Amino acid sequence: MWEEIESVVANLPVPPGTVRVYQDGLPVCGHEQEIVSELAGAGNRNHRLLVKLQARGATLMGTESPELLVEEYQLATAAFASGATVRTDIRQKQLRDTLLEKRDRYIADRINGTLGAGESGILFMGMLHKVSKYLDSDINVVYPLGLPRVRQRRGV
Repeated sequence: MWEEIESVVANLPVPPGTVRVYQDGLPVCGHEQEIVSELAGAGNRNHRLLVKLQARGATLMGTESPELLVEEYQLATAAFASGATVRTDIRQKQLRDTLLEKRDRYIADRINGTLGAGESGILFMGMLHKVSKYLDSDINVVYPLGLPRVRQRRGV
């Protein structure tokens, strides 16, 4: 999968100053470059792609609400610590789904507010996200690897 992603990204046009790069989990915080550089240096393939795109002239953008990321971390920590029951699993899923929608709306608002006329954006997101449905109608969305497909378990 990563070879295909790297190949597609390597062939994307990146005219300097006209492409903005957005990344799942990258907070709007003023330290975006340091976060990406550290993770790329640690061998994270996704973040190495961000560095390569920047070297070609793309602008790195903080993408997510720090508060929502903290909320997601706290939710995951609480779920892990609480032990699972059917009732808590259902409630945790509802909370995760609500939080994911809030994150998607924030990310879309961030893109809508920062992507200028004549610019392109490259968004790296996990498969469960549905950011595109919240983007402004004048933003043309292209999936160079095809639409994400989420596998479902039987009976779900």
